[in-house]
Amino acid sequence: MIRIALAQINSAVGDLSGNTSKILSYIDKAKDLDVDLIAFPELAITGYPPEDLVFRNQFVEENMKCSSEISAHANGITAIFGFVELDDKLYNSAAIASDGCMKGTHKKIFLPNYGVFDEERYFESGNTCAVFTINGTKVGVNVCEDIWYSKGPATVQRAAGAELIVNINGSPFHAGKRQDRESMLIERATDHGLFIAYVNQVGGQDELVFDGSSVVIDPEGKVISRGKSFEEDLVICDIDITPLRQARERNSQEFQVDGLENIGKPIHEYISEETNQPKKTFSSKNIKPSSHIEEVRKALVLGTRDYVNKSGFQKVLIALSGGIDSSLVAAIAAEALGPNNVVGVSMPSAFSSVGSETDAIKLAKNIGIQIESIPISKIVDSMELALKDQFRDTNWGVAEENIQSRIRGNLIMAMSNKFGWMVLTTGNKSEMSVGYATIYGDMAGGFSVIKDVPKLMVYDLCRHINETSPSAVIPQTVIDKPPSAELRPDQKDTDTLPDYEILDPILEAYVERDSSFKEIVADGFESETVANIIALVDRNEYKRRQSPPGIKITPRNFGRDRRMPVANKFRSF
Repeated sequence: MIRIALAQINSAVGDLSGNTSKILSYIDKAKDLDVDLIAFPELAITGYPPEDLVFRNQFVEENMKCSSEISAHANGITAIFGFVELDDKLYNSAAIASDGCMKGTHKKIFLPNYGVFDEERYFESGNTCAVFTINGTKVGVNVCEDIWYSKGPATVQRAAGAELIVNINGSPFHAGKRQDRESMLIERATDHGLFIAYVNQVGGQDELVFDGSSVVIDPEGKVISRGKSFEEDLVICDIDITPLRQARERNSQEFQVDGLENIGKPIHEYISEETNQPKKTFSSKNIKPSSHIEEVRKALVLGTRDYVNKSGFQKVLIALSGGIDSSLVAAIAAEALGPNNVVGVSMPSAFSSVGSETDAIKLAKNIGIQIESIPISKIVDSMELALKDQFRDTNWGVAEENIQSRIRGNLIMAMSNKFGWMVLTTGNKSEMSVGYATIYGDMAGGFSVIKDVPKLMVYDLCRHINETSPSAVIPQTVIDKPPSAELRPDQKDTDTLPDYEILDPILEAYVERDSSFKEIVADGFESETVANIIALVDRNEYKRRQSPPGIKITPRNFGRDRRMPVANKFRSF
């Protein structure tokens, strides 16, 4: 029997001393519960991803000192934690510490270099796959991407006798990711015939959110313990290795797979024999997963809280239009930061409906935030007067519409500048995809909460928030009204764009799946509509490059996952 603990902690990138103190405190908690082995996430000391900080010698050296401090604290327990290992070159490594010293490391072998990952820029690949005997149990240790390969380090370690694989992670969230991860882990556990303990970090880092959701899976593919999602947690689990050993003895055929020598050399390190001392009791947990839409809500809340707080801000400003997007952002911000730290600003123009103003006030009352009103009609008049000579003999149009948005951007940024509050922008992914936003206007701000949330999902989230709250948070009138920028008389989004029921599936095909014009048309969409949407997506790359970062929710967000040239002559139709 081995008692393990998975410490899914929220590390802050660059906070080496703070992260180390947190690791030490969790080791102490685990010691108090007679834990034999505690595992922390990938690069737990540095925070993940540290990006170009690893090019700074001082950063790497201080991280190495922290690894020694943690190792010295690992007495009466074995600790596995992630750090940047300097061994002539740099490695993304898992340290295995016990008896007050580091017993060995596993240097990550498979370095992801796709989507949000850039690890080949920073690290070298390891070439050994160690198995450690810890409390009499043979434990293979590897890092994140290593476990995603059906024939990888875990296979080498299984062939070397591993009974338990501990995999430490910084696995970022996107909708559906947890289910994909657990399906993969179940496949690894059953194919290899061993236990898998998967620990993932939690928290927000720039555009990325990490959901935790650490799990322990038995050789039959059953999840025997699962941690919380989007919260720090200490998941403790007793693993009885005896039935596994008996099953292996009955099946005398050795575990053999060809080609393992190309992955890494198996090595064995001894740490401790099994002890049969009585242990303190603990509360086991197997947390039920949240629904798909609830996971997205939690990701937005955590991502907003951590981005604002880790960036050194406390309060935020939101331009409240009375529309569904700004209403959702305000509700998320109030939950993430507390209502006292959210200020809404209503900036009505001549084209703002009375309903929009009252909806903004009602929303602010529902979520308990302060709301300010700054009418902009006179400012618009003065701007148009200032441009009278330059705009002579032209028709009133998009330029005049956008003056309103840019005035609002100036006003809210002036308040941000005056009081030191971060501005949260309110554009969604559907709008950002086709450029239905005003650069230096409603795009002005420090963080874009729903930048990666398609419009139809915005509606789903608002309904979900209302259904799961004691009373309605988002006014029903906000959900029911046709979406509009209200920059000209009787304006509707559908004046310029197709219905979102048509737009969002086209964008998903083109942006998420890289489908071609012909493939999207073959799916049943009208060719002229598809051509127009593709042209808008391609044409507005320059706008997206100048937008604030936002929380990754889809498998392919703009900026980190999808990277397109701004000057781009290729057309697919």
